[in-house]
Amino acid sequence: MRRIVIFTVLSCSFNGLYPQTGGDNIYEFLNLGPNAYLSSLGGFNISTFSQDPSLAMINPALSGKMTHGKMALNYVNYFAGINYGSAVYSHYSDSLGSFTAGINYLNYGKFNRADEAGNINGNFTASEYAINIIYARQIDSSFSFGANFKPVISQLENYISVGMALDIGASYRSRDGQLNAGLVIRNMGFQIKRYTGNNEKLPFEIMAGISSRLRHAPFRFSLTARHLEKYDLVYDYTELEGDQGYSGLEKIAENIMRHLIFGAELIPTENFYLSAGFNYQRRKELLYEARASTVGFSMGAGIKTSLLDISFSRARYHLAGSSTNFSLLIKPALFKSFR
Repeated sequence: MRRIVIFTVLSCSFNGLYPQTGGDNIYEFLNLGPNAYLSSLGGFNISTFSQDPSLAMINPALSGKMTHGKMALNYVNYFAGINYGSAVYSHYSDSLGSFTAGINYLNYGKFNRADEAGNINGNFTASEYAINIIYARQIDSSFSFGANFKPVISQLENYISVGMALDIGASYRSRDGQLNAGLVIRNMGFQIKRYTGNNEKLPFEIMAGISSRLRHAPFRFSLTARHLEKYDLVYDYTELEGDQGYSGLEKIAENIMRHLIFGAELIPTENFYLSAGFNYQRRKELLYEARASTVGFSMGAGIKTSLLDISFSRARYHLAGSSTNFSLLIKPALFKSFR
């Protein structure tokens, strides 16, 4: 029961929190970050190229020659016993393009089943899964495109839903590798089997992003814009609480900021990085006015070797707690060492 209470607190608005956008979609677990690197940058980054094939779960165009033969594993200790993770592998062919397959899941744990009188009569589980079938192809030295076909299965007690989702993405990389950009249309699709008689929407969104590495300094900065299909992400308090609502230029500025996620990286060598992010919308939706703390901020670090990469991140969601994310990138050299 404690898991349900905390998860509801983090998913719904309540007294003392700013109102939240969303809550009317199914399969929201599709928006959870697939690795520690993305989690450290505020949860999303669709423009930075990497050897990690799990980035293709957010932007399928980021799969390519760099990800060939690599396997990515990710685990997140979420809240109150809830956990999620992913596993993905990529293969590249010069003639055919890049093929990537993986799975991501969210496990809510085990709960007591009780009747209306409170009598315990067993237990039940709840979990959600998505299969990722990704294809990407490079058009020229700078542009590439990709698609991610995602069958989804969600089981909440005795209620089961099955759906299909599709991501389409494009990416740009400058010839010197200093400037990257991405554009993604995510979670297009529909339910095949409903939980009940009601048809529910998938968490559709359009995202764009840009990242730039400084030429003469070990820094990279990124900016990601979410929900480009929807301008207004601010709930207006004016009618409920008088002058506490937004108006005029203040509301325009607030709406712009709520679309943006900021990221920064320190890369002193190619084998080590430190990263940090700021998700403005997360902060505004989960902020407790009496004590702002570091809600919305995240940070992480990674070590890269010839055999595997290890990444760690810590993201602050609310005063109730933070999420811890561990990721491994297994390279072909490690597989060969076991032969």
